[in-house]
This record gives sequence, structure tokens and C-alpha cells, in this order.
Amino acid sequence: MIKAAGVDELTDETFAAEVRAAGVPVLVEFTADWCGPCRQLAPVLSAVAAEESDRIRVVQLDVDANPATAAAYGVLAMPTLMVFRNGEPVKSMVGARPKRRLLQELDDVLEPAARR
Repeated sequence: MIKAAGVDELTDETFAAEVRAAGVPVLVEFTADWCGPCRQLAPVLSAVAAEESDRIRVVQLDVDANPATAAAYGVLAMPTLMVFRNGEPVKSMVGARPKRRLLQELDDVLEPAARR
């Protein structure tokens, strides 16, 4: 799997508990080693994970190593980005995109920014 820096890897065994336990929405990238667009998306996800950690948790799941979770959510194309809130999917996007566009698309599911 193309590992994005600062992004946790989930498995079929850890997926449900990790996604349910998060206090913020969780952005899951369903990815695979052979996926070119997933490689393009890795630095974008790393940046989002670092910059928005108080508003969203970013994780990855390798679909080849963890087919049960991918099948359970009907994931057929990589990368599929799915946002979960309280353990339930609330948004799905397919394909790589630049950081600015991804953040715009996530705007309606991000937690409000913490007051500083």
C-alpha cells in the first residue's frame, strides 16, 4: 500500500472499532499498491491529516489485504474516499484530487474549527 505520512492504516479487524471510536469524522482512503491515482493522493492526505487533525481523522485501508471492509461498503474503484461520522458513512468520493478541492468537498462534514 502507498503509505501517506501521518495517516494510520486500518485492517478489516480494526476498522469498525477505530472508525466508531473517533471523536471527529473519519476520512477513509480505500487504496491499493497498484493504484497510480492513490500514489498521487498520498501527499494530499498527509497534508490534510497534519493540517486538519482537530477536525477530521485520516486513515487508509488496503483493499487487497482487507477485502471484507471494501466489499461491505461497495468499494469498486481506487482511490475511494469515504467519510464516516459516528461509524456511519456520510460522504463518498472516487478518484484523486488536489488538496484545495478535497477540502472544499469535505467542508460540509468537517468539524467546526477550534476557537483559538
